[in-house]
Amino acid sequence: MPKEVVYTLDAVPPLKTFSQAIISKGFVYVSGNIGCTKDFQIVEGGVQGQTVAALESIRSILHAAGSGLQHVVKANVYLTNLTADFSEMNRAYMAFFDEQAMPARTCVGVASLPLGASVEIECVAELPDA
Repeated sequence: MPKEVVYTLDAVPPLKTFSQAIISKGFVYVSGNIGCTKDFQIVEGGVQGQTVAALESIRSILHAAGSGLQHVVKANVYLTNLTADFSEMNRAYMAFFDEQAMPARTCVGVASLPLGASVEIECVAELPDA
């Protein structure tokens, strides 16, 4: 089964160097999303606002792929200020997932992110009917 490219107008458009997501062997691999608008402006609200915007974009991509946030099995979160932003990011992040079935996750501090973003999130989700 060949890989399938996922694209939706409902999410932040990808750059030419990557796809919004790829479906392969029953999983959706979603590229990193930062908290920006469709015209690449960082949203207001600090790390919480950016986390919400990133996860809303991811939700749209997963929906276009035939999946959803409830099917996320692994997430990777990148923060430019891990010490200062970890708790605030978690507050926004937890609103998108069932507290009793949180996905596996890694959260790391990084030197910088595109467009000066504070947070970037990528994930892998199951396709429910695969």
